[in-house]
Amino acid sequence: MGAIRASLTAEAYDREYSNRELIGRIAGYFRPWWRRLLLITAMVSLLSLMGAAMPILVAKGVEAVGEGLQNRRLAAILIATVLVIGVLIWLINWVRRLNTSKLIGDVILAMRADAFDAVMNHDMSFFDKYQSGRIVSRITSDTDEFGRVAVLITELFTQLLVVAILLVYLWRIDPKMTLLLAALAPVAFIIALSFQRIARRVTRRSQRAIAEVNVSIQEAVTGISVAKNFHREQGIYDEFLAVNRQSYDIHVRRGLVLAMLFPTLQFFSGLGTAVLLYYGGLSVYAATITAGAWFLFMNSVGQFWFPMINLSAFWSQFQSALSATERTFALIDAKPVVIQRAAEPVPPLRGDIRFVDVDFRYGEKEQVLKDFTLHIRPGESVALVGHTGAGKSSIAKLVSRFYEFQAGEIFIDDIDIRVFDLQDYRRQLGIVSQTPFLFAGSVMDNIRYATPGLSDAEVESIARQVGGGDWLDALPAGLETDVGERGARLSMGQRQLVALSRMLAQDPAIFILDEATASVDPFTEAQIQEALDLLLRERTSIVIAHRLSTVKAADRILVLDHGRIMEEGSHEQLMAQGGHYAELYNAYFRHQSLDYIESRRHH
Repeated sequence: MGAIRASLTAEAYDREYSNRELIGRIAGYFRPWWRRLLLITAMVSLLSLMGAAMPILVAKGVEAVGEGLQNRRLAAILIATVLVIGVLIWLINWVRRLNTSKLIGDVILAMRADAFDAVMNHDMSFFDKYQSGRIVSRITSDTDEFGRVAVLITELFTQLLVVAILLVYLWRIDPKMTLLLAALAPVAFIIALSFQRIARRVTRRSQRAIAEVNVSIQEAVTGISVAKNFHREQGIYDEFLAVNRQSYDIHVRRGLVLAMLFPTLQFFSGLGTAVLLYYGGLSVYAATITAGAWFLFMNSVGQFWFPMINLSAFWSQFQSALSATERTFALIDAKPVVIQRAAEPVPPLRGDIRFVDVDFRYGEKEQVLKDFTLHIRPGESVALVGHTGAGKSSIAKLVSRFYEFQAGEIFIDDIDIRVFDLQDYRRQLGIVSQTPFLFAGSVMDNIRYATPGLSDAEVESIARQVGGGDWLDALPAGLETDVGERGARLSMGQRQLVALSRMLAQDPAIFILDEATASVDPFTEAQIQEALDLLLRERTSIVIAHRLSTVKAADRILVLDHGRIMEEGSHEQLMAQGGHYAELYNAYFRHQSLDYIESRRHH
């Protein structure tokens, strides 16, 4: 449970915004729809005027009935007027609510788009550091929370406007009693504002608790196959119960803190009613005001305190909305680590790659590359080999511009990589990882993911070039086969072949292959190797390989150890040296060679 509680701490990119900053930022989202906002404001004003007119008309009716039978006709007219106003209030309220829903929907749409755009433009280190479930919670749950409260704001504004109109009318009847009524307003606001700081703190904590529940559910669903393999369903359920119980406890604590506001305001509401009842009764007895005016004042106490009591119930949601928007804006404002100095358009690349004295580390104590220098010529295929942690994947990630290096320079075609428009640059990169990711949909959809303009015939022609096309015949519905979530309905080898077909359709200038044949059977490996020969032809390629066939096919092999190039050359040259590569070969590659297989067969 200690680890669970620790997870409720703020993310490193979180920050606190003042109310002025938050409200100003929120206003910016409403600005594009100012015409609809004006219409809603006009509707709210009409509703407020009619709402204020209702008790006044009822008070006039009380006076008319009290004056005798001669005013019954006036009373009937007043009753009919109240009925008509009631129907108009219903109609105007319907139009106002419809437009409010549209306005809030547009604002949430824009807010989510900005948050999602910010997430998509973050570098890979951001996703390494922060859990995806928490990020998703800020884009979905937090923006939903803001939307729910934004609707309540219009309700509260309508009620406050009714109070303002009533106070003006009551001032004309009796200034002293009006001052008594108005004197209660500062008390209500002081009480509400005194809860602001603690309310913001507990609601912010509750938002984090909801994010943890989302994380728990997401991890349970995505890792369900592993859980079932190890019979850990009960363990996952128990962990979810712990997180869910934590969320429950925090929300109960939040409810208790915020519920203190409601009875406090109710107490002062009763006190104010008693004062007005006593003073108003004396005024009627002394004939200073009429019974109808006294009734209007007493009715106005309820009208006056209703928005204040609503404010108490609404205050927790209002603080929750501010906390939610604060979390969303913090996600939008999070500073990227990878920063481009410019956004110059990228010409067709030749694929000349140069590292010059590059320093790179993932964290303060994770130095990976130090004064690293490397030149990969256009069209050259370079295989990176070495023990885990040698820096193989880091080189590929820096070329992809997924991470920021701390010192030195990286040039692509003699141009600093930091001045490229990243989207243009990455369109000319082809990356296939050890576990390729496929999107839900058909095989055909995934092949033309980066090139949606390809026709069905073009996609099939490309797919037939990979592995001789035999793998397509093994699919239940050919190119129309549904791959399932993350490609789960395909074997690992089939996923790799789909990913390689996707790369071939993209036709990249620089190709990065990260251990693509490490988890496949020998037959599929042969198909993949055939596809690789096609992809690597006349393209600059960086290959991180654990298979001998892939390593031997490279033009040059770099042997890495703790971020340094220990040896380089062809397979034959490095074996002849009998150095570090020869040791790696005997440890990792030797059992994959034909000579070794033949020797084992004879034994």
